[in-house]
Amino acid sequence: MEHEVFVPFPVGAVRRVLSDPARVARCVPGLQQDASSGAALTGRLRLRIGGSTITYRGEMRLTERDGSYELSGEGTEARGSGTVTLTLSAQPEETPGGTRLSCTGTVGGAGRLAEFDAKTAESVARRLLDRFGAALAEELREEAAAEVPAVSAPAPTPDGDDADVDADEDGPLGGPGGFEDDVLDDEPPAEAAHARRTMIGRSAEEVDHAPPRGRYAPVPAPEAATGTAVLRWAAPAAAIALAGAVVVTRAFRRRR
Repeated sequence: MEHEVFVPFPVGAVRRVLSDPARVARCVPGLQQDASSGAALTGRLRLRIGGSTITYRGEMRLTERDGSYELSGEGTEARGSGTVTLTLSAQPEETPGGTRLSCTGTVGGAGRLAEFDAKTAESVARRLLDRFGAALAEELREEAAAEVPAVSAPAPTPDGDDADVDADEDGPLGGPGGFEDDVLDDEPPAEAAHARRTMIGRSAEEVDHAPPRGRYAPVPAPEAATGTAVLRWAAPAAAIALAGAVVVTRAFRRRR
Protein backbone atom coordinates (compact mmCIF):
# COMPACT_ATOMS: atom_id res chain seq x y z
CA MET A 1 0.00 0.00 0.00
CA GLU A 2 1.11 3.58 -0.74
CA HIS A 3 -0.32 6.72 0.81
CA GLU A 4 0.63 10.39 1.29
CA VAL A 5 -0.08 12.55 4.33
CA PHE A 6 0.28 16.33 4.50
CA VAL A 7 1.55 18.00 7.69
CA PRO A 8 1.43 21.84 7.78
CA PHE A 9 4.85 22.22 9.43
CA PRO A 10 8.45 22.38 8.16
CA VAL A 11 10.40 19.20 7.44
CA GLY A 12 12.79 19.81 10.32
CA ALA A 13 9.96 19.96 12.85
CA VAL A 14 8.36 16.78 11.48
CA ARG A 15 11.69 14.94 11.65
CA ARG A 16 12.08 15.88 15.32
CA VAL A 17 8.82 14.11 16.15
CA LEU A 18 9.53 11.05 14.00
CA SER A 19 12.92 10.65 15.69
CA ASP A 20 11.31 10.35 19.13
CA PRO A 21 9.55 6.96 19.68
CA ALA A 22 7.56 8.31 22.63
CA ARG A 23 6.14 11.19 20.57
CA VAL A 24 5.38 8.86 17.66
CA ALA A 25 3.48 6.58 20.02
CA ARG A 26 1.32 9.54 21.16
CA CYS A 27 0.37 10.18 17.55
CA VAL A 28 -0.75 6.60 16.73
CA PRO A 29 -4.57 6.50 17.06
CA GLY A 30 -5.89 3.75 19.32
CA LEU A 31 -2.47 2.97 20.87
CA GLN A 32 -2.23 2.62 24.66
CA GLN A 33 1.44 2.50 25.56
CA ASP A 34 2.74 0.57 28.57
CA ALA A 35 4.41 2.70 31.24
CA SER A 36 7.47 0.41 31.31
CA SER A 37 8.23 0.58 27.60
CA GLY A 38 11.94 0.58 26.76
CA ALA A 39 13.58 0.84 23.37
CA ALA A 40 10.64 -1.10 21.87
CA LEU A 41 7.17 0.41 22.31
CA THR A 42 4.88 -2.10 24.00
CA GLY A 43 1.20 -1.76 24.62
CA ARG A 44 -2.25 -2.32 23.16
CA LEU A 45 -3.56 -1.21 19.78
CA ARG A 46 -7.30 -0.95 19.31
CA LEU A 47 -8.36 -1.32 15.66
CA ARG A 48 -11.84 -0.70 14.20
CA ILE A 49 -12.52 -2.49 10.93
CA GLY A 50 -15.76 -3.38 9.16
CA GLY A 51 -17.98 -2.49 12.13
CA SER A 52 -15.88 -4.62 14.50
CA THR A 53 -13.17 -3.79 17.03
CA ILE A 54 -10.00 -5.87 17.38
CA THR A 55 -7.46 -5.24 20.18
CA TYR A 56 -3.89 -6.38 19.67
CA ARG A 57 -1.17 -6.59 22.27
CA GLY A 58 2.44 -6.43 21.07
CA GLU A 59 5.38 -4.14 20.40
CA MET A 60 6.68 -1.74 17.75
CA ARG A 61 10.16 -0.53 16.82
CA LEU A 62 11.12 2.75 15.18
CA THR A 63 14.37 3.18 13.24
CA GLU A 64 15.80 5.88 10.94
CA ARG A 65 17.54 4.82 7.72
CA ASP A 66 18.74 7.04 4.86
CA GLY A 67 16.45 9.93 5.83
CA SER A 68 13.32 7.78 6.10
CA TYR A 69 11.66 6.37 9.21
CA GLU A 70 10.68 2.71 9.42
CA LEU A 71 8.11 1.33 11.83
CA SER A 72 7.79 -2.42 12.32
CA GLY A 73 5.70 -4.39 14.77
CA GLU A 74 3.80 -7.54 15.59
CA GLY A 75 0.97 -8.35 17.93
CA THR A 76 -1.50 -10.95 19.13
CA GLU A 77 -5.22 -10.63 19.62
CA ALA A 78 -6.10 -9.80 23.22
CA ARG A 79 -9.12 -12.16 22.91
CA GLY A 80 -8.10 -14.89 20.54
CA SER A 81 -5.13 -16.46 18.85
CA GLY A 82 -4.93 -14.25 15.74
CA THR A 83 -1.72 -12.41 14.92
CA VAL A 84 -0.74 -9.38 12.87
CA THR A 85 2.54 -8.02 11.45
CA LEU A 86 3.22 -4.49 10.22
CA THR A 87 5.98 -2.80 8.23
CA LEU A 88 5.69 0.91 7.43
CA SER A 89 8.17 3.38 5.92
CA ALA A 90 7.63 7.17 5.96
CA GLN A 91 9.74 9.62 3.92
CA PRO A 92 9.35 13.35 4.87
CA GLU A 93 9.58 15.67 1.86
CA GLU A 94 9.34 19.44 1.70
CA THR A 95 6.26 20.80 -0.04
CA PRO A 96 4.64 24.25 -0.27
CA GLY A 97 3.08 25.07 3.08
CA GLY A 98 4.52 22.14 5.00
CA THR A 99 5.73 18.55 4.70
CA ARG A 100 4.53 15.59 2.68
CA LEU A 101 4.90 12.13 4.25
CA SER A 102 5.20 9.50 1.55
CA CYS A 103 4.25 6.20 3.18
CA THR A 104 4.57 2.63 1.95
CA GLY A 105 3.69 -0.43 4.00
CA THR A 106 2.50 -4.00 4.24
CA VAL A 107 0.24 -5.73 6.75
CA GLY A 108 -0.16 -9.46 7.23
CA GLY A 109 -2.38 -11.24 9.69
CA ALA A 110 -4.25 -14.37 10.66
CA GLY A 111 -7.39 -14.74 12.67
CA ARG A 112 -10.14 -12.11 12.69
CA LEU A 113 -8.22 -9.67 10.46
CA ALA A 114 -7.99 -12.29 7.73
CA GLU A 115 -11.79 -12.43 7.57
CA PHE A 116 -11.97 -9.04 5.86
CA ASP A 117 -11.19 -8.41 2.20
CA ALA A 118 -8.10 -6.48 1.07
CA LYS A 119 -10.09 -3.36 0.08
CA THR A 120 -11.58 -2.99 3.57
CA ALA A 121 -8.20 -3.51 5.24
CA GLU A 122 -6.58 -0.94 2.93
CA SER A 123 -9.31 1.63 3.70
CA VAL A 124 -8.70 1.18 7.43
CA ALA A 125 -4.94 1.59 6.96
CA ARG A 126 -5.34 4.84 5.00
CA ARG A 127 -7.68 6.22 7.63
CA LEU A 128 -5.15 5.38 10.36
CA LEU A 129 -2.37 7.18 8.46
CA ASP A 130 -4.55 10.29 7.98
CA ARG A 131 -5.36 10.35 11.69
CA PHE A 132 -1.67 9.86 12.47
CA GLY A 133 -0.79 12.89 10.33
CA ALA A 134 -3.46 15.01 12.09
CA ALA A 135 -2.15 13.94 15.51
CA LEU A 136 1.43 14.71 14.45
CA ALA A 137 0.37 18.23 13.38
CA GLU A 138 -1.37 18.73 16.75
CA GLU A 139 1.79 17.58 18.53
CA LEU A 140 3.81 20.21 16.68
CA ARG A 141 1.14 22.85 17.34
CA GLU A 142 1.37 22.25 21.09
CA GLU A 143 5.17 22.37 20.88
CA ALA A 144 5.04 25.75 19.12
CA ALA A 145 2.59 27.13 21.69
CA ALA A 146 4.85 26.04 24.55
CA GLU A 147 7.82 27.85 23.01
CA VAL A 148 6.02 31.22 22.82
CA PRO A 149 7.26 33.35 25.75
CA ALA A 150 4.66 34.76 28.07
CA VAL A 151 3.90 38.45 27.59
CA SER A 152 5.29 40.33 30.56
CA ALA A 153 3.35 43.15 32.17
CA PRO A 154 4.76 46.68 31.68
CA ALA A 155 7.14 47.76 34.41
CA PRO A 156 5.64 50.22 36.90
CA THR A 157 6.77 53.82 36.65
CA PRO A 158 8.91 55.26 39.46
CA ASP A 159 6.09 57.52 40.63
CA GLY A 160 3.59 54.67 40.89
CA ASP A 161 -0.03 55.80 40.79
CA ASP A 162 0.94 59.48 40.46
CA ALA A 163 2.27 58.79 36.96
CA ASP A 164 -1.14 57.52 35.86
CA VAL A 165 -2.79 60.72 37.08
CA ASP A 166 -0.25 62.87 35.25
CA ALA A 167 -0.77 60.93 32.05
CA ASP A 168 -4.50 61.68 32.13
CA GLU A 169 -4.26 65.40 32.89
CA ASP A 170 -4.63 66.40 29.25
CA GLY A 171 -6.94 63.54 28.33
CA PRO A 172 -10.75 63.44 28.21
CA LEU A 173 -10.91 62.89 31.97
CA GLY A 174 -8.42 65.57 32.99
CA GLY A 175 -9.26 68.82 31.13
CA PRO A 176 -11.53 71.60 32.33
CA GLY A 177 -15.00 70.31 32.97
CA GLY A 178 -13.77 66.74 32.98
CA PHE A 179 -14.21 64.03 35.57
CA GLU A 180 -11.20 65.11 37.64
CA ASP A 181 -12.61 68.66 37.96
CA ASP A 182 -15.82 67.25 39.38
CA VAL A 183 -13.89 65.25 41.93
CA LEU A 184 -11.74 68.20 42.96
CA ASP A 185 -14.79 70.45 43.35
CA ASP A 186 -16.09 68.10 46.01
CA GLU A 187 -13.16 69.01 48.27
CA PRO A 188 -14.22 71.64 50.86
CA PRO A 189 -12.45 75.02 50.40
CA ALA A 190 -10.54 76.65 53.20
CA GLU A 191 -13.45 78.97 54.09
CA ALA A 192 -15.92 76.10 54.32
CA ALA A 193 -13.50 74.08 56.44
CA HIS A 194 -13.03 77.08 58.78
CA ALA A 195 -16.78 77.58 59.04
CA ARG A 196 -17.25 73.90 59.83
CA ARG A 197 -14.59 74.08 62.53
CA THR A 198 -16.27 77.13 64.13
CA MET A 199 -19.58 75.26 64.30
CA ILE A 200 -18.18 72.65 66.66
CA GLY A 201 -20.03 72.85 69.98
CA ARG A 202 -23.12 74.52 68.52
CA SER A 203 -26.52 72.87 68.42
CA ALA A 204 -27.68 70.87 65.43
CA GLU A 205 -30.40 73.45 64.73
CA GLU A 206 -27.89 76.28 64.68
CA VAL A 207 -25.61 74.34 62.36
CA ASP A 208 -28.46 73.45 59.97
CA HIS A 209 -29.63 77.09 59.79
CA ALA A 210 -26.19 78.64 59.70
CA PRO A 211 -25.71 80.66 56.52
CA PRO A 212 -23.10 79.36 54.10
CA ARG A 213 -19.74 81.04 54.07
CA GLY A 214 -16.83 81.43 51.70
CA ARG A 215 -17.30 80.55 48.03
CA TYR A 216 -20.76 79.11 48.73
CA ALA A 217 -22.11 82.30 50.46
CA PRO A 218 -24.95 84.06 48.54
CA VAL A 219 -24.10 87.22 46.66
CA PRO A 220 -25.44 90.21 48.69
CA ALA A 221 -28.02 92.44 47.01
CA PRO A 222 -26.94 95.97 46.13
CA GLU A 223 -27.49 98.45 48.96
CA ALA A 224 -30.56 100.69 48.67
CA ALA A 225 -30.04 104.46 48.62
CA THR A 226 -30.63 106.04 52.00
CA GLY A 227 -32.70 109.19 52.64
CA THR A 228 -29.62 111.18 53.59
CA ALA A 229 -27.91 110.40 50.30
CA VAL A 230 -31.05 111.56 48.41
CA LEU A 231 -31.15 114.88 50.25
CA ARG A 232 -27.49 115.52 49.47
CA TRP A 233 -28.17 115.96 45.79
CA ALA A 234 -31.89 116.91 45.85
CA ALA A 235 -31.48 120.13 47.94
CA PRO A 236 -29.00 121.88 45.62
CA ALA A 237 -31.07 120.92 42.62
CA ALA A 238 -34.22 122.41 44.17
CA ALA A 239 -32.38 125.67 45.03
CA ILE A 240 -31.10 126.03 41.48
CA ALA A 241 -34.57 125.40 40.12
CA LEU A 242 -36.11 128.01 42.44
CA ALA A 243 -33.49 130.64 41.53
CA GLY A 244 -34.09 130.03 37.86
CA ALA A 245 -37.85 130.51 38.33
CA VAL A 246 -37.29 133.87 40.09
CA VAL A 247 -35.01 135.13 37.31
CA VAL A 248 -37.51 134.14 34.62
CA THR A 249 -40.37 135.85 36.51
CA ARG A 250 -38.49 139.16 36.86
CA ALA A 251 -37.49 139.20 33.26
CA PHE A 252 -41.09 138.65 32.21
CA ARG A 253 -42.26 141.56 34.40
CA ARG A 254 -39.70 143.98 32.92
CA ARG A 255 -40.89 143.32 29.41
CA ARG A 256 -44.41 144.09 30.42
